[in-house]
Amino acid sequence: MTITAYTLAIVLDLFCLFLGYRFLFQPGPAAAGYGVPADPAGDAGAYLTIKGLRDGTLGLVGLAVLAFAGAGAEAWFMLCVALVPFGDTLIVLRHGGAKAVAFGIHFATAIVVLISAVLLFLV
Repeated sequence: MTITAYTLAIVLDLFCLFLGYRFLFQPGPAAAGYGVPADPAGDAGAYLTIKGLRDGTLGLVGLAVLAFAGAGAEAWFMLCVALVPFGDTLIVLRHGGAKAVAFGIHFATAIVVLISAVLLFLV
């Protein structure tokens, strides 16, 4: 179970880094994939950059916590970070995004992050 817990945590942290990169360097397609399309050349450009920075930072912090503080600290980090995809679910729904994206991507991600936290607590 230890390998599964660490692997899932690392994959989720790396996925956050990927999302951050995508929002910083491919903001239009990233916003569409998020579920609320936005024009990076218009008023949304700053917010897309903020989202990229947020996601990338969460990934880096997650990797640092796991590497330097251990599984217990990473479990608490994951538990707290699960609020982000739950919030993303609500954002997509409030702004007319598809329910399939809200629940199939964001809500499902929150559940996987919570599973990661539970597995790390058990290590």
